[in-house]
Amino acid sequence: MSDHSKLHILGVGGTFMGGLAQLAKAMGYDVSGSDQALYPPMSTQLAQAGIEVSDYAQDPLQSEPDQVIIGNALSRGHASVESVLNTQQRYTSGPQWLSDHLLQDRWVVAVAGTHGKTTTSAMIAWILEYAGLNPGFLIGGVPENFGVSARLGQSPFFVIEADEYDTAFFDKRSKFVHYRPRTCVLNNLEFDHGDIFADLAAIQTQFHHLVRTVPGNGLLIAPADEAALDAVLEQGCWSQISRFSAQNDDGIENDSTWAYQPIREDGGVFALHQAGQSLGTVHWSLTGQHNMRNAMAAVMAAQHCGVPVKVAIDALHQFGGVKRRLSDLGEVRGIRVYDDFAHHPTAIESTLKGLRARMQASGLNGRLVAVFEPRSNTMRLGMHRARLPRSFDAADAVWAFIDPDWGWSLPEDDFQASVSVADSYEGLLAQLTTMLQPGDQVVLMSNGGFGGLPQKLLNELKQQGEDRV
Repeated sequence: MSDHSKLHILGVGGTFMGGLAQLAKAMGYDVSGSDQALYPPMSTQLAQAGIEVSDYAQDPLQSEPDQVIIGNALSRGHASVESVLNTQQRYTSGPQWLSDHLLQDRWVVAVAGTHGKTTTSAMIAWILEYAGLNPGFLIGGVPENFGVSARLGQSPFFVIEADEYDTAFFDKRSKFVHYRPRTCVLNNLEFDHGDIFADLAAIQTQFHHLVRTVPGNGLLIAPADEAALDAVLEQGCWSQISRFSAQNDDGIENDSTWAYQPIREDGGVFALHQAGQSLGTVHWSLTGQHNMRNAMAAVMAAQHCGVPVKVAIDALHQFGGVKRRLSDLGEVRGIRVYDDFAHHPTAIESTLKGLRARMQASGLNGRLVAVFEPRSNTMRLGMHRARLPRSFDAADAVWAFIDPDWGWSLPEDDFQASVSVADSYEGLLAQLTTMLQPGDQVVLMSNGGFGGLPQKLLNELKQQGEDRV
């Protein structure tokens, strides 16, 4: 198939498929796509790339593509899928297309794990960029240092967020088995994606499939305190393994070679060590134990690609984070509003703890207010319901949107903080604008659009302030 072939992408609005569309366009393909209603940042990126996007109601075969790439959000019964199958159109999955047309000749750096994939991938890409290596990347978010979620790059290195979610309706393997990385980060592993995995063991099987693809002269990077990952590696490993851990005043925990050591409680300043030797200190704007762990893995991965640790540390000083990973939207009337992607109990807990520590370090005495939407399929199935309350222990007040159609309610009595629940975005916005007060730090958490609530809240607070003048 020539580089000028026509590709049509079903489900082009997702971060992965939208990024793939941009890569294919940059490679010279004639790219179009279809999806439901899109929202920024992907809608903006696709428009800037000159990729035409239509509604699913439009038959993709009308554009006479040479191949259709089908996203994993589409299943049998979807009109577009049925049209492709009935007409025997040539089709493939996004991960398979990447493997066949882009990744074969690249040094792939893959980041897998339940948490931190996007941020760690963004860190690695930025470190390589800072070192002058001009990497390509495909990341499930928008790194602030780049402003786009995907690019081809001009070096052998390609950084990819390695998702364990299934590939397509016709390929139920995890996406990441297609990537065949030379450098592979296994950040952590917990039960998630309850809509496709029966239990943790099922996810561990897929992670071991990934481990099997890493060459003997490749590198696996993993924390030393993750029993679920240890069980994966015990099934068989044929590559070098490099471990990292936290370091306290008594030395490195778990006898790992690499370690990070918090210097400031909120994680804004921390030191890195290797084999007991200090490597340097990171000063940055991010917070939380999770981001120190992400940074340690990123430095190790970059070193495997040839970047000296000191250069990696210098790069982290200028790392701008990722959009919607505790993004500071602004402060109005003394109320600061953050937009965050956290949706798993562990991610919610680490995000709130990090922000609480920052507030204490900065002498801020206002409330920490958490506003969340349990939007993921696993959440809506109620699988994390019992764990949710303790994830919010760092918050002073919690607001939530719960759709009555989900058929479950929050165990409000188990929360330490006060809890308020709304059954509509409009009702939630009204509660927040009435109850928020100067000094509050408000974190809105959802892995979806959240009905545009973060920006609507900021706008409403501004309007109220103008009305009072």
